[in-house]
Amino acid sequence: MRGPCGCGCGCGFRVFFPSVFPASVARIPKSSTPSVTAAITAATAATTAATTATTTAATNITTTASAAQTPDHGTREPSSQHSPAEGSSRQSMKLPLKRSKENLGYPSYIDSSKRFVYTYLSEKPFEEYQDSKYFRRFLQWKWLERRPVTKNTFRHYRVLGKGGFGEVCACQVRATGKMYACKKLEKKRIKRRKSEGMALNEKRILEKLHSRFVVSLAYTYETKDTLCLVLTIMNGGDLKYHIYNLGNPGFEEPRAVFYAAELCCGLEDLQKERIVYRDLKPENILLDDHGHIRISDLGLALEVPEGEMVRGRVGTVGYMSPEIINNERYAFSPDWWGLGCLIYEMIAGHTPFKKYKEKVTREELERRVKNDTEEYSEKFSEDAKSICSMLLIKDPSYRLGCQSNGAAAVKQHPVFKDINFSRLEANMLDPPFCPDPQAIYCKDILDIGRFSVVKGVNLDSSDETFYAQFATGCVSIPWQNEMIESGCFHDLNEAADEGDATSHKKEKMCPSILRPKRNFLRRIFRRGVKKSFVIKVNCCGWGYCLG
Repeated sequence: MRGPCGCGCGCGFRVFFPSVFPASVARIPKSSTPSVTAAITAATAATTAATTATTTAATNITTTASAAQTPDHGTREPSSQHSPAEGSSRQSMKLPLKRSKENLGYPSYIDSSKRFVYTYLSEKPFEEYQDSKYFRRFLQWKWLERRPVTKNTFRHYRVLGKGGFGEVCACQVRATGKMYACKKLEKKRIKRRKSEGMALNEKRILEKLHSRFVVSLAYTYETKDTLCLVLTIMNGGDLKYHIYNLGNPGFEEPRAVFYAAELCCGLEDLQKERIVYRDLKPENILLDDHGHIRISDLGLALEVPEGEMVRGRVGTVGYMSPEIINNERYAFSPDWWGLGCLIYEMIAGHTPFKKYKEKVTREELERRVKNDTEEYSEKFSEDAKSICSMLLIKDPSYRLGCQSNGAAAVKQHPVFKDINFSRLEANMLDPPFCPDPQAIYCKDILDIGRFSVVKGVNLDSSDETFYAQFATGCVSIPWQNEMIESGCFHDLNEAADEGDATSHKKEKMCPSILRPKRNFLRRIFRRGVKKSFVIKVNCCGWGYCLG
């Protein structure tokens, strides 16, 4: 859980600006100032007045409407179980609530209340907040968050695999011990393929997304030869490894359905941000330590403008939808086709249009995708056959998930009758398979091929603008979560509170050196940064750093 300001600092900023930070992180400090209490009282009074006026007007309108519309059939006594007031209230509910609000100009009451509260808070309460310990704590956390990120911020470990532009290795943040996966993009390889736009697009989409069904971007930085994306580490391996390398190809249907449900949630989160993924395949679906899956490798993802469609013949042969093969315009339909291919492969142990280890040319495989109908074995239940056939419809206008209700229609399919999506999205369902923490679910390090050296490409100053846009340091929300999970949030705030308790003794004394506790603050200054730092104490006993 993040601090009240959303930055992990515990500064109480959310109390003063409720519209800036989400209500899920709201918390009132233990020692709220009188102005905060007054602000809350004023806000409550304004809201109560608006609600009272709205309710009174609504009662008058609905009573008049009921009197005009009700025929005279004599007086009817109210039921003994309900009072007359309850009876009239129930009768007034016949008028649609939305219509009542429109007739009353309901939003105007809310707007006037907001203006009143914001005007009040922007004056004395904000000045007092700026003089409080919570604002200083907010600034200190923001200073830590915006520290430069370099290769010395991390310890680097074994290679986990290969991407399109370089290796993927495990890494660990020196200050907190948090493990991540570092995806390296070789600068020369990017320049030779003219893929600067693709790399920057992936970085921006990952930075924008915060879904527990899609890998999170925590840091970006550059070295002399590479650009690096520091992502959620997924120690459980990818789905391709689990489908083909652990016994007979394929899964039992309940396991496949569970993964399909999580994929559906991931695609829904992408589509809420108007993003089409376009590369759904087992290699890009990773398992974490607990057995939950996440979508990775958003190199081919694209943001679809509202009300528009895009075109692009990209993806992996065998998983590309007919509209992509035909180079037609599309929105999110290729992702639902890809989900159908994945569900089929997880159950059958091979893709819908190619048998396991069958050698087929690209042209023949594309012909099968456009013209042939998939076949189902006895492994498929009727519900599994149904969802696969509905997701693998050639015409995207009839494909499941491609209508106006989108992911909601897919979730309502009978194959998911045993899945509670509310609990799934809240991380309250146990996966059917949990990876062994002692096992390594990836290829041997000797089997992972090495990239060849890129020759004939020179890096110059014209590339610096692109590098500066890419290497922007840490991403706020994942960094805040890391501070909380590692205990640094608690340690630093606790140290600050201890300092505030003794600050009155130092008000008239010269600032002295504050030795930090042997925790995060000390470790972060030893991250290999060749620079001297001085820790000083301000008048309130809170340490700050000068470098």
